Amino acid sequence: MKPALRTLAFVLQFAVLGLAIAFVVTRLWPDVPARLRGQAEPMPAPLPAAAPAPAGAGLGSGPVSYADAVARAAPAVVNIYANKVIASQRRLISVDPVTQRMFGGVSVGPPAYRREQSLGSGVIVSADGYVLTNNHVIARSNDIQVLLYDGRIATARLVGGDEDTDLAVLKIEASDLPSMKLDEAPPVNVGDVVLAIGNPIGLGKTVTMGIASAIDRQLDQWAYEDFIQTDAAINSGNSGGALVNARGELVGINTANVPQRQIAEGIGFAIPVATAKGVLDQIVEKGMVVRGWLGVEYGRMPIQADANLASMARGAQVLAIYPQSPAARAGLQVGDVLLSFNGEEIDDPLELRKREAALAPGTRVHVTGLRAGIAFEADAELIQRPVLNRGVPIPTG
Repeated sequence: MKPALRTLAFVLQFAVLGLAIAFVVTRLWPDVPARLRGQAEPMPAPLPAAAPAPAGAGLGSGPVSYADAVARAAPAVVNIYANKVIASQRRLISVDPVTQRMFGGVSVGPPAYRREQSLGSGVIVSADGYVLTNNHVIARSNDIQVLLYDGRIATARLVGGDEDTDLAVLKIEASDLPSMKLDEAPPVNVGDVVLAIGNPIGLGKTVTMGIASAIDRQLDQWAYEDFIQTDAAINSGNSGGALVNARGELVGINTANVPQRQIAEGIGFAIPVATAKGVLDQIVEKGMVVRGWLGVEYGRMPIQADANLASMARGAQVLAIYPQSPAARAGLQVGDVLLSFNGEEIDDPLELRKREAALAPGTRVHVTGLRAGIAFEADAELIQRPVLNRGVPIPTG
């Protein structure tokens, strides 16, 4: 038995040694077994490295950074500090409740004066110093200072303001300024990335990012509204600043946000460039905006409970008529439904206001509509739209 045991031990030693050698070989040269079987496979080629997305990529390519857009647009955005002096009369309040209820208070001495400063932003739109901003930023100010991108401070002159769109044009005496072009406004689509550049709460040049949430929005605060709605943060001081796209092109003038009492976030508004350019051109040329005016406050058509999409009525309803206006002289009445204006159908009140305003004062117009369900026609001669008090707008700066 001893020779047999020695033979078995010898075989086991060589088997263990062979397994150890095979283990080492497969760890150091893992392709050896495949080669021995004749199945050697080439090593896969490494994957090419992904090219980094350029910072200044186009609107649809999703750039990693918007630094190029900001660098292109930010130098043309300025901070505006509008100073005004407010006079208030000192009043003596009687301690007698009966006297106080009857007379309120008695004016005593000369009026007291206090200085107020309104913060806002603006956009340089020409190399020779024309600046677009919001009218509510500079309204009733007697001293307007503009802080330029390079730290210089310039005194601005008010060229003209337009309360109906809340736009104003300033002029500073300078040359070769960085400016943003309004001639070829790019289209804005819902979902486009937009950047708001301005001076929120006096912090200085600040950029916030969002998307265009909606277009042609109306707040019923100004006469002519077709706002771009955005969720880019627009705070007090942003008013009059630039809303640009991902290429740094100006698409709007930041104007308003939803009042805090409505508890809404991510809802801001900007005036489209096309509207701003029309106002700018007229103010620079004429010192004011000239618009045809019929003298009517319009409202949307009421939706009937049994209405469907196919039968919804188009047109504009007459809500109010100003005394001695062309509409009053033409015999229009509250409750009339206007269906056509100069031979073209009316889709909604906003469209009618735009078409009316685009005509020069003195133009004769023909309107048709329904009065208590009966068709009627009227002719009127437009006049220059007067300055109307439409209430307090939604200021942000």
